[in-house]
Amino acid sequence: MGAHTGDVEPMPGYLDLISRASSVMTTAWRDCSQCGLDLSRRTLLDNAYITWTEIALFFFCAFLWTQIRRGLTERLFKPLARWCSLLPKDAAKMPESAWKLVFYTMSWCYSTYLLFFTSYSFFHDPPSVFYNWKSGMSVPIDIAIAYLIQGSFYGHSIYATVYMDAWRKDSAVMVVHHIITLALICFSYAFRYHNVGILVLFLHDINDIQLEFTKLNIYLKSRGGGYYLLNDVVSNMGSVSFSITWFWFRLYWFPLKVLYATCVSSLQSVPNIPFYFFFNALLLALLLMNIYWFLFIVLFVVKVLKMKEVNDVREYEEEEGGKSAAGLLKNPQAATNNGKNEEEDDDDAGHHQRGDEKHVQNGITKEKHL
Repeated sequence: MGAHTGDVEPMPGYLDLISRASSVMTTAWRDCSQCGLDLSRRTLLDNAYITWTEIALFFFCAFLWTQIRRGLTERLFKPLARWCSLLPKDAAKMPESAWKLVFYTMSWCYSTYLLFFTSYSFFHDPPSVFYNWKSGMSVPIDIAIAYLIQGSFYGHSIYATVYMDAWRKDSAVMVVHHIITLALICFSYAFRYHNVGILVLFLHDINDIQLEFTKLNIYLKSRGGGYYLLNDVVSNMGSVSFSITWFWFRLYWFPLKVLYATCVSSLQSVPNIPFYFFFNALLLALLLMNIYWFLFIVLFVVKVLKMKEVNDVREYEEEEGGKSAAGLLKNPQAATNNGKNEEEDDDDAGHHQRGDEKHVQNGITKEKHL
């Protein structure tokens, strides 16, 4: 177990991250003479800890999320959509966005509470996530609750994608994504990497809040046969804010806080930390996905500024073949000018989630929970 002085190490720059992480990982790879499937199997058996009680709680809470969503949808979200006189295609999508907004707001507020209103120093001192790490160590109850909330939600999401949400052309991919995300949550909990997991969740959940909030304002700007400027302005502001926080949380804080801690600081605190390459490979892949989707988000913002209006970020322009994030946007005025053909496209959009915009949302959801 590596010792630590208690002094907070300053956050590195990008160049320092790249140079030190590559040096440490290269050295660790050269020193791992026994790396292979046999060592991985023995490491898994020796260091993974999940009890039957925790498994039972997971299934119970996944069932509970499903029932809560059904209750809120029937008793709150659908009546609210009718009361607001939303367009039929928007009323059909509004409950799903409202449910996700409620959940992600709750989960992000809880992770914010853990990081900033308790004694945990993980955000201000990321290397501390590995201080005093031990195989099979007990998980603090407040962090265990956060993991139970997130893990059971993705268990529910697997069921919801198949049986509750409208089936879309990428729904099968979403099911696979939810399974992989759930596996990552379970593995990080079993190996007692729960401290860094809380930090990862905090840095990713905020974008989902902004995404769903923006979508709801898009639905609300055209309702009851009228146009509401306030919701239109808020949706445009939401899209810009979404882009800024994506960069700040996922491309600045995530690599310089999380990746530096997992690639460099982890070996300083725990020289033989289990599954070092496995978890870091997943986190590096997550960073690459964040960068990839950020390029589409930039195109999205450019088109917002050009058209000065943003529509539902899950609507797609079929004619563009879903080849760029510009498909995130649609100009309602152009839709009106195009008349009947465009109206038919809008009706069809109520049944099919299209193009890159869905890919952007998938990327948003994927990265969050690795």
